[in-house]
Amino acid sequence: MSTPERLIESTRELLWERGYVGTSPKAIQQRAGAGQGSMYHHFSGKPDLALAAIRRTAEELRAAAEERFAAPGTAVERVTAYLRREREVLKGCPIGRLTQDPDVMADPVLRAPVDETFAWLRARIADVLAEGRDRGELDAGLDPADTASTVVAVLQGGYVLARAAGSEEPFRRAVDGVLGLLAAHTTTGHRAD
Repeated sequence: MSTPERLIESTRELLWERGYVGTSPKAIQQRAGAGQGSMYHHFSGKPDLALAAIRRTAEELRAAAEERFAAPGTAVERVTAYLRREREVLKGCPIGRLTQDPDVMADPVLRAPVDETFAWLRARIADVLAEGRDRGELDAGLDPADTASTVVAVLQGGYVLARAAGSEEPFRRAVDGVLGLLAAHTTTGHRAD
């Protein structure tokens, strides 16, 4: 792995573990096994490196989600596959955790990929649900945009509840609950198991 890649990956890990303030240039350099000169040769400073790390994390999260959303199956099956994918629940969402970081939220440049990721996720889930509604899998009265916002809110809230409890159980229950609500909107012949 090249030095810039090691720096980006180290920053991603540290942002997820410690947040922006807790991620010092020295900690990044130590984890990456890179010197100060090397870091500043490739990046103009901590904000530039953090932006590269946040963008990479956002890209990977979107790719993992899209893999489930683009798969065959009903809308509910695809949303279920997304919600039930393997996650490090007790660490929280690497993008969602950044919303609790005042330095990231106060910087429009660092905040942009966070906001864009959530906007994309809501829109993509809404697209999947609209497709299911149009194919007759879901009730005609289901509002895809509102439901997608609910799915994302439950997912992020599930992370918070799990971290607070020190257990994955609240996350699992939140996911089960929102999937139960979605299942209640499936039409006859398309009931999810």
